[in-house]
Amino acid sequence: MSQLDLARLQFAMTSIYHFLFVPITIGLGFLTALLQTGWHRTGRQELLRLTRFFGVLLVINIAVGVVTGLVQEFQFGMDWSAYARTVGDVFGAPLAMEGLAAFFLESTFLGLWVFGWDRLPPRVHLATIWLVAVGGALSAAFIMAANSWMQHPVGYTVDPDTGQPRLNDVWALFTNPVFLRGYLHVMLASLTTGAVLMLAVSAWQLRKGSAPLAFHASARLALVVLVPAVMLGMLVGSELGVTEGKYQPMKIAAAEAQWTTCQPCSFSLFQIGGGQNDHDPTKIIEIPHLLSLLATNHWNGQVVGMDPLQSQYEQQYGPGNYVPNVFIQYWSMRVMAYLAVLVLLVGLWGLWLLYRRRLSSARLFHRVAVWTAVLPPLINTAGWLLTESGRQPWIVQGIQLTRQGVSPSVTTATVATSLIVFFLLYAVLSVVEVVLMTRYARRELAPPTAESTPVPTPTY
Repeated sequence: MSQLDLARLQFAMTSIYHFLFVPITIGLGFLTALLQTGWHRTGRQELLRLTRFFGVLLVINIAVGVVTGLVQEFQFGMDWSAYARTVGDVFGAPLAMEGLAAFFLESTFLGLWVFGWDRLPPRVHLATIWLVAVGGALSAAFIMAANSWMQHPVGYTVDPDTGQPRLNDVWALFTNPVFLRGYLHVMLASLTTGAVLMLAVSAWQLRKGSAPLAFHASARLALVVLVPAVMLGMLVGSELGVTEGKYQPMKIAAAEAQWTTCQPCSFSLFQIGGGQNDHDPTKIIEIPHLLSLLATNHWNGQVVGMDPLQSQYEQQYGPGNYVPNVFIQYWSMRVMAYLAVLVLLVGLWGLWLLYRRRLSSARLFHRVAVWTAVLPPLINTAGWLLTESGRQPWIVQGIQLTRQGVSPSVTTATVATSLIVFFLLYAVLSVVEVVLMTRYARRELAPPTAESTPVPTPTY
């Protein structure tokens, strides 16, 4: 493998690993804040116990997983220095905002929340967990602004002396259509991930018969958040597809293995062939007009195929292969969509049981809900593969090719060595994360404390 291949593999590995934890942190942060808000307003002792219980899971996830995102930022200087040198004036701004504002906000108030029990006034302590949740959301916003600029560059001019992009409108980064829909999609996916995790833990505890009153409450909260989040996530994802169809038509064509232009366009549930060397796939169970709707929001919308787009890009940018990995695009799209539908069905099943007042005793649902916890990481990973692989061969759409962004002074052996080290380190951290999360999730709730009494209205 070349230096380029190894550098791409390393960044893909660290990005996928890091993003396994980010949605859990964001989603579980907001859900924990909701639990503590409920306790603060009602004084119900089971809500306090749940807040502490799921708060520990949140802290474990942040401590073991989220900080691995720092490795990605160092890789910009190690493996991708040519990229950083070319677009650093634009890309560096949102990364600096994330590190100096959002990350410090989240970590500072997480410390205050963890060590502030019995020390901070109740309202102040409640505010700290909400600021942790807000900090996580802000971190995602700044990172998504930077990533969306790579998908659809806006708010910049080209320096006439160096030919490099220069940021001249920071507000454009946060009004980028790709950012607006992509960020909302990530936030809804995070709420879905956190809700599924809370539901899975609650279902396991209900099945065991541990603190049924408390875990019925957490399961109910998870279901009430889960179903709307999944539905809205599907809707926003569809709108994001329309946006990408406008600015990155090759990505959308590859997601359907559509080599020729079509109007109207069908969506295949399954196909055989259609990869890089097969331009005539066998499509199975086609849904008429669905691809037109997903890509254009019109019943008879046109989707330009990869072959004409390849010819267009060769004339516009010069010779080269501008088609992404079609296999990854096609199946990432379907893994994401099909598993999201499955999560939605589980959520609707749980709401029906909640309505029938059978949620605490539905043992089959408890078993299914526990195993549903593996689906959001698969959905999130498939979504990122669809987004990032579909941009190839561009590292910044229309500005810089991926092969032009690698560090010229870093050897293949150096990248390979660091790749092996990171792989082993992340493998160990993965085991630690899974062991800690599963062991703690199986524990019984802490006994009630004096803090479980109703909270009077403070006068401070």
